[in-house]
Order: sequence, then structure tokens, then C-alpha cells
Amino acid sequence: MARQGGPSGKSRVIASTWPPRGAAQSGALAPSPSSAWTALLERLRAWVRAEAGAGRLLPWVPVAFGSGIALYFTASREPVLSVSLATAISLCAVAFLLRRSRFFAGAVMVAAIAAGFATATFRTAHLAHAVLARPLYSVSLSGFVETRDIRERTDRFVLRVTQLDAPRFSGKLDRVRLSVKKGTAPDVGSFVELKARLLPPLAPSRPGSYDFSRDMFFQGIGASGFVMGAIKIAEPPESGGLRLRYAAFMQGLRDAIDARIRSRLDGDERAIATALLTGRRDAISTPVNDAMFISGLGHVLSISGYHMAVVAGVVFFAFRALLALIPGLSVSTPIKKWSAAAALAAAAFYLLLSGAEVATQRSFFMTAVVLIAVMVDRRAITFRTLAVAAMIVLLMAPEALVHPSFQSRCAPPA
Repeated sequence: MARQGGPSGKSRVIASTWPPRGAAQSGALAPSPSSAWTALLERLRAWVRAEAGAGRLLPWVPVAFGSGIALYFTASREPVLSVSLATAISLCAVAFLLRRSRFFAGAVMVAAIAAGFATATFRTAHLAHAVLARPLYSVSLSGFVETRDIRERTDRFVLRVTQLDAPRFSGKLDRVRLSVKKGTAPDVGSFVELKARLLPPLAPSRPGSYDFSRDMFFQGIGASGFVMGAIKIAEPPESGGLRLRYAAFMQGLRDAIDARIRSRLDGDERAIATALLTGRRDAISTPVNDAMFISGLGHVLSISGYHMAVVAGVVFFAFRALLALIPGLSVSTPIKKWSAAAALAAAAFYLLLSGAEVATQRSFFMTAVVLIAVMVDRRAITFRTLAVAAMIVLLMAPEALVHPSFQSRCAPPA
């Protein structure tokens, strides 16, 4: 509406439009719905062109790859592996052929989705193993102890089964997770004989909640339960293999660190110090654990980007400072690159010592990209670092996408 002055000085209301007629007379036209949609589409095209520009497409690749993995986990039945692989390879080839076309960005995204779907399918087929369907009572088991967790009330360990004797059961289980009384868990690498009650993997408590059975499947565990009676240490009929010797060595190292901390600290202080060094958080008491999460400090107990950055940063600057004290080295050699290599080795050792959980793996890869960039005289872009780390983690373990530690703490290391 607009007002116009009359002959008597009074104003009268006349019908008007927006923009005002004056603007239209000067050459500005009122926008029509079709022109508004055209402007919106042009803006969207400009955004897409900007994201598909040089250096901007890479962060979207792990997003598309993860979308393909998510599609796999929402499938109502298990996909056919050969079809998934053939489709992914074909779409990747099409994207390569269209690398000089304007459709390259879209082809890459579609190929990444298919590749994520095929990777998750291949991972499941590669790890396929038997899963217990009904409870078994008084089962005789023998095998090698692969991992051991010391908890607040009970301990538990994962047993690689070599022999299983149970009435009315003729199947074979590769691994089982067993709970025992606190302080009675056998050492990692030992060969044991025992009796246990086995239960199927725990199903989700409600639709859409966390699926413990899925987590156990990708760990190669087919059943859980508890030990009945004493555990007998026996002579192994065969060698446990290199992987078992490595697990025994790392567990012995964690126990030595925990014993050293125990000699200086006790209670929850010892438990928190052990958690920050070895990743074992089960010894923290329930009240302290609840207080940490209520106060928003629970993420400090999970080894991730902050811890990895501190370890790598301290080693990097300390090693570089020591080398700088030697004039011959500081002048004639690239001590910065040497320091980056030392920091990378320290970060890798910290990864192995802490148990290499998903959050720790992602943080290590992000730190490794930065340190390798220093060694090869390249600039490390933080957002690309996050994308590369996410892509490596999803390639190695597609199931990490649905793990809480992958979905949280996605900020790059400082």
C-alpha cells in the first residue's frame, strides 16, 4: 500500500505493489515465481561447481563411501558379493573415463557409494563364521587366550577355540568371549581347558538401539558366556601363531605399565592413568566414571585426537630440540623431517599400546598424514586430513561407520 497527497493536503491510500512502482519505472522489474526458481537453481549450480572444483571434491568422497556402507547395513537381506563387486568396478571405470567431462563429480560420488557398499559386503563375506543360535550348558572348551579385559567386578577374555565338546551340538565356533571371577583370567597367549555355559550374542534391547551381536560378529566372536569351575593351563597341541605372540607381548607390556603405575598410585587415580596410557578403562569405578560423563569429561578417557596429538607433538618438539643442540646436524641435515619420523614412530607405538580402537585409528591416520606431509615438504590441509583418515578407517573396517567412536570426536587434532 502507498499514500498519495490530495489537493487539500490530506493523504489517501492507493493500491501498490512490491517493489514500488518507482523502482519498476526506473528499470527494476518485480520478480516472478519462475525467475525466483531460476535464481535458486543457478545458486545451487554455483555451489555444486564450487564443491567440485580443484581440491574441494576429496572431502565428499568418504561421505559418499560411508553412505554406501550405510545402505549395506540397511539392506533387508545379504547382498550378492559378485554383483556388488562387479557394479562397483564398473562404476569406478565409468568415473575414470568421464574424468574430463562435466559429469565427473557426479560419477565419482556414485562410484564411491557403490564402492562403499561392495567393501562392506566383502568385509562381511571375509569374516563369515558360525554364530551360536541357542544356549549351551556344560560345554568343554580348549583353546588359546587372545585378549583379556580386567573389569571392576569380573574379568573376561576371548578364547580362540580349538576343540568344543557339547551334547547335541555338532557345529564349530571360532571364538567365544567368557567372563570369570575377578583376578582369575588367564594370561594372553596361554592354552587353557575349561567348562563354560555359552549364550547367543546379545540382541538389541529395542529397535534401532546399539546392536551388540553385530559388534561381536565383526570381532569374530560367535558366542558369549561364563566359565564354570576352574581353568586348567595345558600344553598347546600346536603353535598359536605370530599374531598370538604379538598379542601376548603387548598384553605383557600393558601389565608392566599398569604394575608400575600401581606402585605409585592407587584407586581411581591409578585406573585413570592406566586408561590414558593403555586404553584400559574397565578398572575405573562406577561413581567416578558416571561423574566424568555427567561433567562432560568422559571423552578424555577415550584415546583419540587430543591424546595422539599430545604424544606426537611432545616427541616431535623434544626430538627436534635435542637435535638442534648439535650444530653439525642442525645446519647440514633436515632435523625437522627426522623429528617428524620419530613422532610418527611414537604415535604408531601409542596406537598399538592402546589397543587400536576406532577413534584411536582415525586420530593416528590424521596425525600420520600431517607428519608425512612434513617429511615430504607438503602442506597438510586439516579438512583433507580428516577425509583421508576417515577413508582409510572405512576401507579397513567398514563396520566402524555404525560405531559410536567413529561418529563422535571428528575434530582434527590441534
